[in-house]
Amino acid sequence: MSSSPDGGPTTPRGKVIVISGPSGAGKTSICNALLAQLTDAVWSVSTTTRPMRPGDVEGVTYDFVTEEEFVAQEQAGEFIESAEYVGNRYGTPRRRVEEVLSRGKSIVLEIDVQGGMQIAERMPESIRIFVLPPGTNVLRGRLEGRKTEAQDQLTKRLARADGEIALARQSGCYTHFVVNDVLDDTVQEVRRIIEGKAGKT
Repeated sequence: MSSSPDGGPTTPRGKVIVISGPSGAGKTSICNALLAQLTDAVWSVSTTTRPMRPGDVEGVTYDFVTEEEFVAQEQAGEFIESAEYVGNRYGTPRRRVEEVLSRGKSIVLEIDVQGGMQIAERMPESIRIFVLPPGTNVLRGRLEGRKTEAQDQLTKRLARADGEIALARQSGCYTHFVVNDVLDDTVQEVRRIIEGKAGKT
């Protein structure tokens, strides 16, 4: 523990934990399980231009803004990372992250590879984990099980997944890759990584 200018102890900064992976890999389930188990970790609420959906809660699911508002915040340097996905913009507010870290708490970011690459450059001390499905057939089965999109959209998501995995590996920005086969086992593996008990993969 370090000391403050007046000689008193200061709170150690928390960790930035990045969880990325293709749609259907199970990263949201992993994040939810981590937050239930780690008392010193909080969820990072992103800012987005996508429309609200049933069940969304402003300030909890996302901070919902217009395209113009997003661009203004981005140009003002208010995001530590930002990306576009399926025509919508997403960004992680810098102020909120810094507030959490300064309180000694860790913050969990579920972001795509574009964002992960930006975090790797701007916050190299962050823990960056990429979640892989056990295989293409498993990923297809998970996406089909959602029953939320037509076959052509499913095909596009699978193609995008291949591209995301390739980019994640080629970019070198992820310190760990984990295969999400059994959720509970994956969560424990991710916890070991966060706690510094696992080597790089």
